[in-house]
Amino acid sequence: MYSKRIYAAWFGIHFFLLTAVCFAGVFWLIAQGSTILPSAFDEYARKAEFVATWCLGKEAGGSNPLRRGIATYLHAAGIQAGYSFFAPNVPNQHRLTFELFYDDGRVEQQSPHVRSKAAALRLDSLLDKLADERYEAVREVLVKMLAFSVWRQHQDVKKLRATFASVNPPDINEFEQGKRETFQPMFTFDFSLRDEQKQ
Repeated sequence: MYSKRIYAAWFGIHFFLLTAVCFAGVFWLIAQGSTILPSAFDEYARKAEFVATWCLGKEAGGSNPLRRGIATYLHAAGIQAGYSFFAPNVPNQHRLTFELFYDDGRVEQQSPHVRSKAAALRLDSLLDKLADERYEAVREVLVKMLAFSVWRQHQDVKKLRATFASVNPPDINEFEQGKRETFQPMFTFDFSLRDEQKQ
């Protein structure tokens, strides 16, 4: 009898956390204006998202033991993220381009190279995260790591410029007229790789 109560309580807590995670994801999408709902719902969705994230302990400090305990359980159970990934809301695409500057004045353009389809998928996911303001603190470090992998294949490069841009696909009418996707630069980093090598 006692064990049944423990199982029931565990199921209740698990289901509550799972529901809070899913609601937080849904309300976030509504608040971002990514649904067909009118913009009048955005403010209500922000408040509802705050309540859902509060239930998950995300509004507490990073060192709060309750927040850490909930986060650990969510990751261990595999329910740390909602299922908005499978929704018809397709995220924006992003592109990272490297310009390689040589001593003789040549300039080449390259994109990060990957060795498998799985790595390409991970790179696309990483680029989507880099566009998020929450990752601004680590953005330059991650781009620098990608730039270094390109530099290893072209060690005679004097300088390398990394440009991160959003990809704007044409609408159906523009596509029928033969227009291609356009790129809107979001940020740029310049790296002097020979100076890095000397340090």
